[in-house]
Amino acid sequence: MSDPANPTIPAATLVVFRQTCGNPPEVLMIERASTMRFAGGAAVFPGGRVDASDLELAASLGHAEGEACEEAAARLAAIRETLEETGLLLGLDRQVSADDAAEARRIVQSTGKLADVLAAVGAQVLLDQLEPFARWVRAAKPGHPVGKFDTRFYLANLGTGAVEISEDTTESSALFWTSAAQALAQADRGSIKVIFPTRRNLERLAQFASFEEARADARAHPVTPITGQRALRDGVECLTIPEGLGYPVTAEPLATVQRA
Repeated sequence: MSDPANPTIPAATLVVFRQTCGNPPEVLMIERASTMRFAGGAAVFPGGRVDASDLELAASLGHAEGEACEEAAARLAAIRETLEETGLLLGLDRQVSADDAAEARRIVQSTGKLADVLAAVGAQVLLDQLEPFARWVRAAKPGHPVGKFDTRFYLANLGTGAVEISEDTTESSALFWTSAAQALAQADRGSIKVIFPTRRNLERLAQFASFEEARADARAHPVTPITGQRALRDGVECLTIPEGLGYPVTAEPLATVQRA
């Protein structure tokens, strides 16, 4: 049972891949507005909280309760939040036109319900187009206004070709495509800010030459909730994550960790 004094906030994030000829795959990232309470000014993947409407839609699709409902609702939230934040409409049983995507974005920004979008564009969701990749849990801190986040990460493949995207200026200040390695280099130069989970995920994603490689890696490792833990490594206090989950770097000195 959830603790009212320490609520768990379910959330979902979508790592959108696109492939360009002869280059490493790129992922879509958002620079959050500096005024945002959580991860303000940080570069992150599209996503946000799971809403009641996502749970309702999941139930209507036959995922009535328990883990199956929570998993389906998280995938629906990832689709909805990505549409709202970037203008991309993914995870459907058919491709949509740029005009349809623009109208879908207006609808979801107005009503907040993916079900309204599906009715308007005459499409159904294909939840298996989102590949489970990771699950990160951020513990609540005493006196902090943000509760405990339980965020599920998914992979999605855009393929190739140009698409229309634009940032949601209420929550973000920039929207950009980048390879995982380029994003890490930008973070090292101080051009962008990446918080601890984002850096670990970028390091993992930088290993892959294609979406197919990333998907195979995701399927080869358990999606187990990850929470950073303090531990000494060679006499240095670090923030660590478990081994065996696909991450090439599992510890970072606390002195360099970027926090949300």
